[in-house]
Amino acid sequence: MPLSAPNTKRYYDRASQVIPYGVSSNFRYWGPDDTLVIERGEGTYLWDFDGNRYIDYRLGFGPVILGHGYEEVVEQVNEAMRKGTVFAWQTEKEIEAAERIVRMCPSVDMVRFANSGTEATMHALRIARAYTSREKFIKFEGCYHGMHDYVLFSTASANLGGIGPRRSPTNMVMSAGIPRDIGQYVFNLPFNDFEMLEKTIKEHWFELAAVLVEPMLGNAAGIMPQPGFLERIRALCDEHGIVMIMDEVKTGFRIAKGGAAELFGVHGDLSTFAKSMGNGFPVAAIGGKREIMMSIEPGRVAQGGTYVANGVAVAAAAATLAILEREPIHETINQRGRGLMSGIGEILSDLGIPHCVLGVPSMFGIMLGTEEAPTDFRGYLTGDGDLYEEIVMEMAQGGGPLPDADGREPWFLCYTLSDADVADTLERFEGAVKAVAG
Repeated sequence: MPLSAPNTKRYYDRASQVIPYGVSSNFRYWGPDDTLVIERGEGTYLWDFDGNRYIDYRLGFGPVILGHGYEEVVEQVNEAMRKGTVFAWQTEKEIEAAERIVRMCPSVDMVRFANSGTEATMHALRIARAYTSREKFIKFEGCYHGMHDYVLFSTASANLGGIGPRRSPTNMVMSAGIPRDIGQYVFNLPFNDFEMLEKTIKEHWFELAAVLVEPMLGNAAGIMPQPGFLERIRALCDEHGIVMIMDEVKTGFRIAKGGAAELFGVHGDLSTFAKSMGNGFPVAAIGGKREIMMSIEPGRVAQGGTYVANGVAVAAAAATLAILEREPIHETINQRGRGLMSGIGEILSDLGIPHCVLGVPSMFGIMLGTEEAPTDFRGYLTGDGDLYEEIVMEMAQGGGPLPDADGREPWFLCYTLSDADVADTLERFEGAVKAVAG
């Protein structure tokens, strides 16, 4: 049964006439009958143009940590807009937002702003290359670091046939239009593989500018680092003069006030932030050690942009970060997330469906078809993604809980999610599993 009801489908058909495939990001495309057009959002809910209400567990792919239209953030953004939005100069809110990032994040001495996670990782790589005078870098299979060419190899959209043998991984290009030779600059390794990490760094340290890592796999159901893995990356980078870049675009300010650096106790030389730092407004940042950040010397290293640190973005960031510092946001989200994770696990166990629930309470994934938790992207690909998609689509019919139908994308929770929403979600999830799996 199509997810889009008649009025919503008419809006989608209208979009398809002027926007390729009716969407401005391919990740939003669920097909011509299931791609929703949203009329409004409030708190933890979304409404389509047929009045169906959804409990939003996508939250814009993770940015909305407080809730849609969160009043205090909106008020401060409105105030900033009345004063003007772009000046080609600094503003007080930019300084305030930077101070809050430095205070909250244990690995950050200084900050530069960007407009998106893609921009942040792109600039972080450039800074690392300029600082080390080296050009190549390591990333990990299944990790997604944005839409720029250098990182679109062996992301979570890859398949086992394309990424080659485990002992000799292949860079699988993820888009047409990427120059073939760019692949020579990146080594893709299996996540949590100590042996491959050490071997690659031992053989190539002299040409490696950076190790770029998601501390947990935010596009592969929330696979966690094995004990000691992030610490080993840190030690090898120190030993060989390589810049460790922690990509916290998804985990930053979401899984703890100080992000993954706080939760796991491992600090990158550079870190990238976006998503939750602005509660849905387009803002991002690169932060890191003073020595490395100061290499962004005017006339030497190019970093900037017309809309970087615009008034709307930094007002949203300053307001959101202030609330995260002041209020029990993470405690509340984690309580409800733990209830969801345990409840979902109990339902699947009671119905005899092998499964793993991965990740952390504010950002978790569900893998079906196995009870052995994967440690890397290759392991995740052995699960039953088709069954998971059927369950989600059944659960969302006519309004209801709506995580991403692709199990690689975690469930995201926001502060305005209530205990009643959790109970409703578990009831609808159980009904969907019974309907789909008998």
